[in-house]
Amino acid sequence: MLKNKYLKQWSCIVSKHLPNLSLPQAVGLATWSFGIALTKSSSLTQVSRLIATINHEKPNTVRQRLKEWYQEAEAKKGDKRSSIEVSSCFAPLLAWVISLLPAEQKQIALALDATSIGNKFTVLSINVLLAGSGIPIAWCIVKATEPGSWKGHWQKLISHLSGVIPAEWQVIVAGDRGLYAPWLYELIVSAGWHPLLRINHQGHLQIPPSTTWTQLAGVVNTPGQSRSAQVVCFKTHPLKCTLLARWDLGYKDPWLILTDLEPNQADALWYGLRASTECVYRDLKSDGWQWHNTRLLSPQRAERLWLALAVATLWMVILGGEAENQSTPPDYQQLPDKHIVFSQPLNPKPLRQISGFLLGLIALIADVLNGLSIHLSRWKTLPPSPVDAFYHSNSS
Repeated sequence: MLKNKYLKQWSCIVSKHLPNLSLPQAVGLATWSFGIALTKSSSLTQVSRLIATINHEKPNTVRQRLKEWYQEAEAKKGDKRSSIEVSSCFAPLLAWVISLLPAEQKQIALALDATSIGNKFTVLSINVLLAGSGIPIAWCIVKATEPGSWKGHWQKLISHLSGVIPAEWQVIVAGDRGLYAPWLYELIVSAGWHPLLRINHQGHLQIPPSTTWTQLAGVVNTPGQSRSAQVVCFKTHPLKCTLLARWDLGYKDPWLILTDLEPNQADALWYGLRASTECVYRDLKSDGWQWHNTRLLSPQRAERLWLALAVATLWMVILGGEAENQSTPPDYQQLPDKHIVFSQPLNPKPLRQISGFLLGLIALIADVLNGLSIHLSRWKTLPPSPVDAFYHSNSS
């Protein structure tokens, strides 16, 4: 039984948006994600201690309940045992994110990525990229030393999200060089989405109407260059696509990106959104939930715990965006004409001093200390982002 009013409020929100879970499963998820957010840790010991304190329970009782939440049915006590089917939460989780975006929103950016936790796990995840942050919405965890192809895993993850995003929306899917494969490109296209997959500069291409194969490395060979064209890429497995090539000053290598969009419908700068994926892992690890310190050894249990991490992350990112939208822009009119601020070009979107994720954490703590209800409100507009070319180019 939940006694703390804030935990009750959060449980109601979680149950509403993940109706596929039973009531005990939803309450367990809410309890885990609530404790993760307020302890800034995914440690079973720390979360159970907090929940026990605020809910007036014994720590060992809470610890056992939280531990059983991510265990398989065979490891639990009692007759009515069941395991959480994590994949059944992927579609509702994505729908939850979509319901919190501005009403006029018609585009969304996703990223496919893989990350490792030492020699324990490899996590394959699909993340929504928003306002310089990201939210995991589908994932698979395997042992780091497990041999075999990832193809089946990516196929299942994408299939679980099929039909959730409105058909009229534009969806781009970014992936780094290590993930590119012809089947992955086609898989993304078949889902009705648009791949933005970066490739290595080794290999060859044709630029119609020419049938001559030329080196990919020669498309842009000097920093400061950019180019986009319809091409046939690769000799071994030819792919008719659009190549977006860009080499910015200060970068060691150019971006070579393959997409099914027309050259005049896409911009290589959109690929810059993929950097938010690194922010996702930083939020899950050192900046947020300390996932890298996990003691779990079972990939299946880790996948269930990731559900709590994803819900806690969604909570912080949305709260942070709301707080950022409500912040007051600086008023330069109150400053004297010779103030030092006028000696430099004014940036209408100043760089963040703190990430949207951490801003959400601060907003949650402030709301609780001020006695305000737990909530998640729909964004009226997208918060500013260091890399938002895709969203703003389609905002009309």
